[in-house]
Amino acid sequence: MAKALSKSQIAAEIADKTGIAKKQAVEILDLLAALAYKNAKNTFTLPGIGKLVLVNRKARMGRNPATGEAIKIPAKRVVKFRVAKAAKDAILGK
Repeated sequence: MAKALSKSQIAAEIADKTGIAKKQAVEILDLLAALAYKNAKNTFTLPGIGKLVLVNRKARMGRNPATGEAIKIPAKRVVKFRVAKAAKDAILGK
């Protein structure tokens, strides 16, 4: 399995394809990440890739795998990423 691209590799690819400086491409990636963090509470969408969604999980009963003891897992808010249909089709095929 191939290694995942690093931030600098992604920035270099963007810079190469668009003709901008690599430093500007890194700034674009940083700006995009900051924008996603700021707006994730309202759902942040990257067209063609997916969206960040804030989800409330209910409290539930779980089990400690080491001892088998029942434990209460409290309710919490989590961030999920939902992959867009276009991305699924492009990666997996139809």
